[in-house]
Amino acid sequence: MKAIINGKIITKDGVVSGKSIIFDKQIIDITDNLDQLNNSELQIIDAKGNYVSPGFIDLHIHGSGGKDAMDGDIEGLKVISSTIAKNGVTAFLPTTMTMDINLIYKALDTIRQAMKEQMPGAKVVGAHMEGPFINEKYKGAQAAEHILNPEFKLIDKYMDVIKIITLAPEKDHNFQFIKEAKNNGVVLSIGHSNATYEEAMDAIDAGITHATHTFNAMTPLHHRRPGIVGAIFNSSIVCELIADKIHVHPSLFQLLVNIKGKDKIVLITDSMRAGCMKDGQYDLGGQKVIVKDNSARLEDGVLAGSVLTLNKAVFNILNNTNLKINEVINMVSLNAAKEIKLDKCKGSLEVNKDADIVIFDKDINVKETIAEGNIIYKD
Repeated sequence: MKAIINGKIITKDGVVSGKSIIFDKQIIDITDNLDQLNNSELQIIDAKGNYVSPGFIDLHIHGSGGKDAMDGDIEGLKVISSTIAKNGVTAFLPTTMTMDINLIYKALDTIRQAMKEQMPGAKVVGAHMEGPFINEKYKGAQAAEHILNPEFKLIDKYMDVIKIITLAPEKDHNFQFIKEAKNNGVVLSIGHSNATYEEAMDAIDAGITHATHTFNAMTPLHHRRPGIVGAIFNSSIVCELIADKIHVHPSLFQLLVNIKGKDKIVLITDSMRAGCMKDGQYDLGGQKVIVKDNSARLEDGVLAGSVLTLNKAVFNILNNTNLKINEVINMVSLNAAKEIKLDKCKGSLEVNKDADIVIFDKDINVKETIAEGNIIYKD
């Protein structure tokens, strides 16, 4: 067993001082009395006055550390797992993109394998399938030639793997795909879509509950054509946000909180393989990407994912909203866990939940990351 002492513990409701967390694979106790146990039994971790937080969950990440989920390689997923552990991530959904369907299947097969293996860093808890069921008009950095119309039979063998599917609902006749996927427990997310406000609201009624990287790759808000952004604002769906201050102007962070509420926002990275790497030339879905000044773009200037880290996203939200630190941390932990129905075991520091814990300083620099009781990163 281990115990974390001298930390400011971030719970879902606030920050607690003067207590210690005792854990093995799960959290055993959060106590102000370590004397109840023989201290020789415990491996003591001194948080040194830093914050102790639930581990971060990234629901939308293509890659990091030079590797990408679409490589379809278990060793590549292990590199991503280890790399993002340095940023406080303890669980993630490797995210596929619009490429040849057989390459998508290969990536999903590899993710399925990774879900069963002990990863060296953050745990793989499923896949986010971004495309190929998208609209060419808002394809972003995805390849038009591989876009398909949504058909459930194309993915029905992967219901044990796929947790979220990003799609353009206007391409789904009678919302048949949305209904079938929803019946199989998949979270349906609107994104890379040219839907009107009315189409988006109808899709939400049919089963869309999530929005992919809100504001990006979707019809914008206009006072006569409210678009997808208007539908997001006027419904209860949960929205992803890339809080790198590049994809979305930071002045909109507080506006989004005011409109949606702090429980309906999940911070994601949408990181591509250049995450945590040097500036230079990379690829995303077979397309050349130039990474410079914290931005990843295709040669024509279109944003191609990000090189954001989740701890930096937390920092950016903290410094551009009036939210308390526990409210921001919920956006990378509890809110994300609820979306993929893992909140009974992950997402907050509570007795009997998995010991997914991150220790960081006031600037959200990560000092130590623990996943299911194992130390997966130490500064």
